[in-house]
Amino acid sequence: MSKDDDSTKPEDFQKSLNDLFKQLGNANFSFPEVPGGDVAAPEEKAPVESESSHLEIFDFDYQPRDIKAYLDRFVIRQDDAKKALSIAVCDHYNHAKYLRSVQEEDGSLPRGVEFQKQNVIVVGPTGVGKTYLIKHIAELIGVPFVKADATKFSETGYVGGDVDDLVRELVQRANGDVELAEFGIVYIDEVDKLASKGGMIGRDVSGRGVQTTLLKLMEETEVPLSNPSDMKSQMKAMMEMQMGGASQSKQKDTINTRHILFIVSGAFSGLDEVIRKRSEASQIGFTAVKKQSGYDEEVYRQVMTQDFIDYGFEAEFVGRLPVRVVCETLKAKDLANILKYSEGTLLKQYEREFEAYGIKVTFTDDAIEYIAELAEKEGTGARALMTVMEGLLRDFKFELPGTSVTELVIDQKLFIDREKSLEHYRKLGQKVDVEKVRDSVGAFCRRFKKDHSITISFDDEALAALLDKAGEQGRNVLQICRQFFNEYQFGLKLVESNTGENQFVLPAKAVHAPQRYLSELVVASYKQGDDEAENVKPS
Repeated sequence: MSKDDDSTKPEDFQKSLNDLFKQLGNANFSFPEVPGGDVAAPEEKAPVESESSHLEIFDFDYQPRDIKAYLDRFVIRQDDAKKALSIAVCDHYNHAKYLRSVQEEDGSLPRGVEFQKQNVIVVGPTGVGKTYLIKHIAELIGVPFVKADATKFSETGYVGGDVDDLVRELVQRANGDVELAEFGIVYIDEVDKLASKGGMIGRDVSGRGVQTTLLKLMEETEVPLSNPSDMKSQMKAMMEMQMGGASQSKQKDTINTRHILFIVSGAFSGLDEVIRKRSEASQIGFTAVKKQSGYDEEVYRQVMTQDFIDYGFEAEFVGRLPVRVVCETLKAKDLANILKYSEGTLLKQYEREFEAYGIKVTFTDDAIEYIAELAEKEGTGARALMTVMEGLLRDFKFELPGTSVTELVIDQKLFIDREKSLEHYRKLGQKVDVEKVRDSVGAFCRRFKKDHSITISFDDEALAALLDKAGEQGRNVLQICRQFFNEYQFGLKLVESNTGENQFVLPAKAVHAPQRYLSELVVASYKQGDDEAENVKPS
């Protein structure tokens, strides 16, 4: 065996590894190209236009009222939350802009410039628009945005996910542009689940440990681009070492979190009790909180750092979240306004869904108010709108597609008398479908006349009956005609010989009982004389 046969070419080894990862479900992963290899390099993804992206960040010129005005287009109410978030975002990116400009001029960060990141903690029940607010802020500014639930993480990744992966995901969202990712937004929901519970024995890797791990990210640290515990990252690092570290010199291998904005949120169920207990203990009349059932934003607005600590958070963790935002609960009027005025209204989604079946949908004001009232009772905020609408419109989505109904007016009466409304649209669909069915049946009738010299047709009730039969059997109308009337020429020829009649209009009875109707027609033709043949009707 020759030397060439014994050796494995680097490019062949690379191709084998890539094929292996594709089989393992990692088709998007590829190793760096081996220098001098004969294998054609894969087509590189077009990188994000860094200069233009960074230009948007470092030429950041938004004012808080600009951001709030943008958020008003998508989120109803939450004015205090919008203001606080708008100010925090503007301060954060204006400071990043300042540091960037000084660093470019002097070549290093200025001494004596102190800056505390305006990371945010958002308190509010489910469905009030917390995620929606953050997502649209990132969309407006043009920075990558990552959302995750706090419950999926553990301190080091051996129970849940690695917290550092949040930062790495920013790079993916920025299409590999590390510099752009370093100005992204990380949003962690359900952070209240990280609060340590009293009386816990042993190590709390999913609570206190994650808080500690997040501390360094929220301040400033360097996060490796590759997860050292990830097999793909280890294999990639091995390939780069074989290449002499050539690829490492081309790009950064860490992500700095100095300018990454962290926003956390949660419902914080039970925090109100902590606040009440502290307020009552203070013995100050005007700050004493009157106990109410359910979520009370007035109570949460009095939250202090010690309340979060008593709730189960580390003091250092709370200290890294200086901006506190409390969201408001949504009433029926607010939910109705979400449907009417939000650019992301659920009504548009339902209009598109019905339009896919050729049905134009119109929602009246009283229908919107009825939906909002039912949604408020669900107690899950704007999320309840989908739950309510899906329940109210499910039967219409099932019954109307496939009929010839082209317009559906959704009003309160349609919901209250749902069965009656469904029946109305079923009949309307049938009535309109008669015209469509007439065309299909016409082809059968023309063929019947050509083959047998007998003219047949169907009245409107018969056409509707054919449509019903087709629906019951899951077949088209033409197939039903062939099944029921392909042998009709023999009986009709007898009727023709007895009466001279060769044109027949078949009623619904012929569809429901084709052989019985034909038998009655033949019997009636024998009883009639030639002079009465034209007036003969089956019993």
